[in-house]
Parts: sequence; C-alpha cells; structure tokens
Amino acid sequence: MAASRRVIHKRRATITALPLYFSGNLFTRHKGEKEFKKFYGELRGTVLFLYEDGTQETYAERVDLDKLKSMDLESPFRKTPPAPAIFTLTTVTNEVKLKIDNADVGEEWRAYILTVIKKELPSKLHLLPGQLLQLKDALAQEKKRMAVLGPNPPLPPRPAFLSPSPPQTPSSSSQTDISSQAMPSCFFSVSRQEAEQMLERNPEYGNIILRPSSRTNSYGLTMRQPISSGPVMKNYRVTSIPNSGFIIELDSPVKVPSLNAVVNYVLEKTDYRLQPYSPLEPYNTTLEKPLVPPATTTSPTTKIIPKAKVTPMVLKKDVPVPIPVQSDDSYYLVPDKECEDKRVESFDGELRIALQKRRADIHSANDGAYDTST
Repeated sequence: MAASRRVIHKRRATITALPLYFSGNLFTRHKGEKEFKKFYGELRGTVLFLYEDGTQETYAERVDLDKLKSMDLESPFRKTPPAPAIFTLTTVTNEVKLKIDNADVGEEWRAYILTVIKKELPSKLHLLPGQLLQLKDALAQEKKRMAVLGPNPPLPPRPAFLSPSPPQTPSSSSQTDISSQAMPSCFFSVSRQEAEQMLERNPEYGNIILRPSSRTNSYGLTMRQPISSGPVMKNYRVTSIPNSGFIIELDSPVKVPSLNAVVNYVLEKTDYRLQPYSPLEPYNTTLEKPLVPPATTTSPTTKIIPKAKVTPMVLKKDVPVPIPVQSDDSYYLVPDKECEDKRVESFDGELRIALQKRRADIHSANDGAYDTST
C-alpha cells in the first residue's frame, strides 16, 4: 500500500533537511537535451529537488540555485491566451530550462525562486494578496535559516612547505589484504544526495566524504571543491579489486592499495586545500567542584607520633632500688668502734715501719754509732 502524502512529505523533509517553500508539477530540460522531462518539483531552501512523481521519497535530480546568475523568461507574461511559462535558469555550472503549463503558476515559481535567492521580494510581481503574504512568510523563514547557518568561513591558505609532486604508484609487493584495513575517518554510510547536503550545510567540517556506491564493489567520493565562481559538487567512483587494491576512475585511472590511500591521493592532488569531513567533537565550558567523600569530613585528623629508636631500659623487680640519703650539715655519723680500732692498728704498723727505716738511715749516716734495735 502506498504511503500517504503526509508521510511522504515528512520523509522528504528528513532526507533534504530543508524547509519547503513551493511545489508543483513542471518540466525541465538541461543544456544539450532536446525534449522536456516531467517532474514534481519542490523548492526547499535554495535547492530545487525534482521527483519522478508525487509519491517518490528520494529525489531523482536537484538544481542548486544558491549561485544563480539569472532567471530569464522566454516570452512576456500574459494570461490570455493561455500559454506555458518557460524560464532559463543559468547557474555557475549549469543551465536548465523550466516549463510550467500554467502561466500563473509559473509566475509563482519565478517569485519564490528569486525571493529565496536574493533574500528580497522582486520589484514586479503578478500575485494575489494572499499569495504575496505567503511569499513574505517564506522570505522571513529563509532569512531566519540563513542567520542560524551564518557565513561560510574563508578557505585556509596553502601551506608554504608543500610542493606538488607526482603520486607514487605502489608496487605489488606493498599490497596487503584490503579487508584487514580500517576505513578512513571521512567514510559515512550515506547516499550521494545526503553526502552533498552534509558538505553544503557544514563546510567547516571538511570537503571530502567517502561513501558506498550503488554499484557492487564500488565506493563514491563526494567533494565540495571551491572555485573562483563558487563551490561546486563533484563525485568520483572508486572500484574495489579483490585482493589487489582500488582504482580511482579518472581520465587516467590510478591504482592504490587501500581506501586511506584514496583519500591521501586526493589530498596530494589538491595540494591539501581540501580536508576530509570530520564533525567537531563537543567540549565542556564549565568547571565544577568535585564532591568530597563524607568520611573525610567527619573523622578528625590524627597526629602520628614517631616511635623511639632506642630500646628503653627495663628494671629488674628483684633488685632493690637504693634510697638516697639526704645530707645534713648538722648531722654527723659516729664511726663504728671496731672499724676505728682497725684503722688505728693499721696506722700504728705503718708508723713503726717508717720509724725503723728512718733510724736505719741515720745509723748508716753515722757509721753505726747508734743501735737500731731500740
């Protein structure tokens, strides 16, 4: 069962991520084509999305109008007789003709396209008052969207130390198992349209996205390359060769050993003026004090006393401690009589020996005149 128009509208809004301003049936013809093709067109932001019919969720083609140079009407506007309105949209890289069967509806298409591109109402409009109010609401919504996006930052200058050098084709001996290698950081599992939207909405994140391709064993390389007239989208095919490497399908195909080598080759060829798409990681902007554990606030801090390194002396219990005797000048000790007699006897013996020696010395001096026995 086919999905309802409301569900289809929500899915388209999710894929494109742009507000819808105007829609309707129209015919397109690119430069070099002979016949017009019928589409269901939706003007979202500054991009015209073309669907094969009103029930298709994914658009078949898209026309970027942000670098629109002119929108010319092939014939003057007239309501009678009924005639289709044919416009020529000239952009930087393309030229598309739009044909709307109803001239009044064609005037609405012209008004909305010029309004969202120039960010102002055209000077001459053939619209009803209600249509004009809706156009003013679309203009206010587009100005608000562009104010949120802000201007694109300028491209960085070319590094002075870089010098262009031809890429080196790796030899067969340096080829490794492709399945064991990691994917580049700029690889995203998105479609071509989603990759172009990512690069268009966030140019500050980078210019290169590697993505899966609709073909088997192939990858797509989507790049948003700045030129003098404005940025342009380019898509390249990268074909995988089993157990051999990858081929970048250019005018002169280039063979590389891995998907990382594919990105490196593109960086070298563009003199590193392009960068792989890498969303910025968020950073915190506030500092908070850490929580203190409850145990550290309630328990008091204990002072550590160092232990003595000298072993203390231990007194024996069986050895009595002598009691010191206090001396008193008015107190005299009476000597023991027995001790006194021993002292006198000892002194008397020593005195006798000294007297006898003295007498011997006198006798020897007087040639024995005296008797030493008495």
